Amino acid sequence: MAKVKYYYDSETLSYRKVETKKSKLFFRSMLFILLSFCFGLVLFLFADSFLASPELKKARNKVEYLELQLDEMQKDVGQLARVIENVEDRDNTIYRIYFDANPIPAEQREAGFGGVNRYSSYEGKPSASRIIELRESIDKLKKRTAIQSKSLEEIAALAEDKEKLLTSIPAIQPVRNQDLTRMASGYGYRTDPFNKTRKFHYGMDFTAPRGTPVFATGDGVVARADANSSGYGNHIRIDHGFGYVSLYAHLRRVKPYNVRKGQKVKRGDIIGYVGSTGRSQAPHLHYEVFKDNERINPINFYYGNLTPEEFNALLKKSQEENISLD
Repeated sequence: MAKVKYYYDSETLSYRKVETKKSKLFFRSMLFILLSFCFGLVLFLFADSFLASPELKKARNKVEYLELQLDEMQKDVGQLARVIENVEDRDNTIYRIYFDANPIPAEQREAGFGGVNRYSSYEGKPSASRIIELRESIDKLKKRTAIQSKSLEEIAALAEDKEKLLTSIPAIQPVRNQDLTRMASGYGYRTDPFNKTRKFHYGMDFTAPRGTPVFATGDGVVARADANSSGYGNHIRIDHGFGYVSLYAHLRRVKPYNVRKGQKVKRGDIIGYVGSTGRSQAPHLHYEVFKDNERINPINFYYGNLTPEEFNALLKKSQEENISLD
């Protein structure tokens, strides 16, 4: 039972009961409840920190470690994404353009995965949203990497074809400049040495002493090495691939060929020697270039071993309309 308190009233010269106002009583009650709540919360926090079981502490440390690992992995994924983006940009704007290949659209590179939910097994677990986001980023990176890998394989194949094309094109002069007497006749209308009529000359004539080496002007396979074509005498044809064929005519009779049909040759290999066989007026090499079965001007293919000055001199000489040697 609560104690009743009294106080002495000097006016009435008597003791009077202490009456507590309800508002003060309510305030005191609320203050007590608030202080009790704060004390309980502090006690709970401290008790949770200091009185937790070893198993609970271990579990909490593991969660904190996993959160830290997720942060690190997210940074790594971001760095990898920037690297693959740089490679993709180079692939589209440099490599594929250089090799005349269409760029891969960004929509194709960065497309997600449709269909069923691939990450349902992570739902409801701790840090599920972060794990799902990270897993999705990794899967997209895998797909982008696979697309880029296929693209680089395609570029490598194109580069190999490009390199093969560059070595196959008949790009050098078939007779060395120091071995030439002169460049007798070029591609175009010339006077026929036999009937003196004006006719189209489909090759270039290089005059040189008998036995002067004749060189393959590009990599390829010997398609013919015989004397069974009218007017050419002993001659060789090399198939360079990519629609290119070169022809070397009027080779000498004694050991006219260094090669045989079906043999692979490299640019610069000696394939025969200057002669005057077939329909020929004097020792020289008649040289022709075909592209897709059409004869084209060989003058456009001597960039491989002539200086600009030598090429200009040869071009000027080839354009003179004179008498051809075959």
